[in-house]
Amino acid sequence: MENRNVLNSLVNPLLIIVFAVVLRVIPHPANIAPIAAMALFGGAYLDKRYALIVPLVAMFMSDLIIGFHDTMPFVYISFLLAGAIGIWLKKRRTIANVVSATLISSFLFFLVTNFGVWAMGSLYPRTFQGLIDAYFYAIPFFRNTIIGDFFYVTLFFGSYELLLKFYENLYTNRG
Repeated sequence: MENRNVLNSLVNPLLIIVFAVVLRVIPHPANIAPIAAMALFGGAYLDKRYALIVPLVAMFMSDLIIGFHDTMPFVYISFLLAGAIGIWLKKRRTIANVVSATLISSFLFFLVTNFGVWAMGSLYPRTFQGLIDAYFYAIPFFRNTIIGDFFYVTLFFGSYELLLKFYENLYTNRG
């Protein structure tokens, strides 16, 4: 479809990276950030060669400003997983699948990063109870992760689809 090609040419990976970096470095509540949504969106809409690298580049660039910590590998892994889910979405973009993918990505972020907090940090003992505590005390942050992921997924996917409809109507009315 020609309209989708026009819109795809406007969705430049560099613009997405800059947008995500800006959104991540401006003050925001903990865990309400655009990176997981960007990973899902990138997987679903960008060329495969950009799908996994775009969120990681955005993370790295914003981490240069915000700073790094010991659990960064776990954070990056969780966003790679979100990108892979986005690639799965590419040919299955329905509202139900996008909602499911968002929930799964949020849950994976929670599982992977809090495992990293337990494994790498000194906040919790490296026992089974310490792992349970790491997950338990992270529940308020999980709520924010879900809120942020749904907000940004709605923004990215919704804006793109609305623009696509606009272009389709524009071209349909011309003919």
